[in-house]
Amino acid sequence: MAKLKKGKIYLYDTTLRDGGQTSFVDFTLKNKLDLAEKLDYLGVDYIEAGWPGANPIDTGFFKKLPKLKNSKITAFGMTYKASLSPEEDQGFKNLMDSKAKIITIVGKSWDFQVEQALKISLKKNLDLVSESIAALKAKKKEVFFDAEHFFDGYKENPEYSLKVIETAFKAGASWVILCDTNGGTLPHEIKEICNKVLTVVPGDHLGIHCHNDTGNAVANSLAAVEAGARQIQGTLNGLGERCGNANFTSLIPTLKLKLGYEVGVSNEALKNLKRISNYLCDILNYPYDPYAPYVGSAAFSHKGGLHASGVSKNAKSYEHIDPHVVGNSRNILVSNQSGRASIVARLNELNIEAPADKIDKLIKLVKAKEALGFSYDLADASFALLAYNLFFEVPEFFKLDSYKVINEKRMNAKGEWVTSSDAILKLEVFGKNIIHVAEGNGPVSALDQAFRKLLTQYYPILDQSKLSDYKVRILNSDAATDALIRVLIETIDHNGNRWTSVGVATDIIDASYTALTDSINYLLLFGEKTKN
Repeated sequence: MAKLKKGKIYLYDTTLRDGGQTSFVDFTLKNKLDLAEKLDYLGVDYIEAGWPGANPIDTGFFKKLPKLKNSKITAFGMTYKASLSPEEDQGFKNLMDSKAKIITIVGKSWDFQVEQALKISLKKNLDLVSESIAALKAKKKEVFFDAEHFFDGYKENPEYSLKVIETAFKAGASWVILCDTNGGTLPHEIKEICNKVLTVVPGDHLGIHCHNDTGNAVANSLAAVEAGARQIQGTLNGLGERCGNANFTSLIPTLKLKLGYEVGVSNEALKNLKRISNYLCDILNYPYDPYAPYVGSAAFSHKGGLHASGVSKNAKSYEHIDPHVVGNSRNILVSNQSGRASIVARLNELNIEAPADKIDKLIKLVKAKEALGFSYDLADASFALLAYNLFFEVPEFFKLDSYKVINEKRMNAKGEWVTSSDAILKLEVFGKNIIHVAEGNGPVSALDQAFRKLLTQYYPILDQSKLSDYKVRILNSDAATDALIRVLIETIDHNGNRWTSVGVATDIIDASYTALTDSINYLLLFGEKTKN
């Protein structure tokens, strides 16, 4: 690790707001609440959660306002409209009335935008900036100011752009953030301009917000930090509109491990970086980027030959950091030893004591299953069962005889088309053959209902859990209707504990059946040992 430098870099995550503007992203309220918990665990300083009152999801978030240990929630909005007062502008009033104690407002810092988009005078824009900050501070809010289009504005009219941020700072903004809104500025320009900005805003009140339209968002953010800025705004996995924002999964380890800056992310939390990155991919149902720096599956993979030989002798030969520091693992593609430390760590997390002589067998088994399409990055329940079945004698809680799922589409008495799903499940439990029929909202729901209604009489603990999420991914789309399908099922119990199971098959119902049985067996085996 690099030698620690003076001063802390504050991390401002905007995944829930700016990341939500990504073309394929549509966060639910549950997604946002869950991600806030993950970001809080990671240790970012600020979480920008969205616009209060702008839509039902953001409004719902600020009504719930989760209690966090490490992070502070910020609400986002803009300076009040020139034609209204702060109280008359409902969007701005929502900020003043928000439960969030920190408000980030965006304002124009490019004269072109002021005159062409807002169609007001440059003086009036300065008044909007100072008066908006004053109105929020009167409501006991801490205020951050995002200087929109700052770098484009500075290039055309540096005097005015500097005047905007100076006005914001003097009005009482705790942080003034320079935004490369169009993402077209390059690192050497960022550093040069930030050095000029330091004459009006000190570095410990200066932040940077970069978009990735030239592929330089991470480099631009680091250039600003090297110039003296002490807050970075970014997103997990680089989410954001157009080409995305500065990627925190690259920035955080670079700041901490390479540049030696103090950040809110502890060494222990950093070990979960890959898992949190993967978690975001899974809730959005898009594939992991295998080539992502630090957290990609290929980031520390070595194929046979010189590299594999060098790494086996000394990892420093071809690895810039220890992969386990960021929750990743080394993968020698021709070796059965790859991933050993990572798997042992997962077993420790699950409180499973692994017999030393069976670790290698588990590694081979995981690799064999992953070759068939299974993935255990998030499927903690399926992984635990896989290991437990290999290490110990596991009781057989139930045995499948057969199942049948029937889907029907018919016209009801009102002349409306309706669909229904029924599942017929036959199991052997404690030597008894039992059959149950259940109806559900779709075939998987019907099968789940059949399982629960049949088994709860023997295992009452099942009544304290329910399915909370269900995701399907086609693994080889070129195979058309013969494609492999991976199903991930998340289950939650009455205490809020969650676990995830996985199933793979060419038939979606069969894949779902495997994931369902893993979910049930995990609860029956581990009971109250389930963990978040």
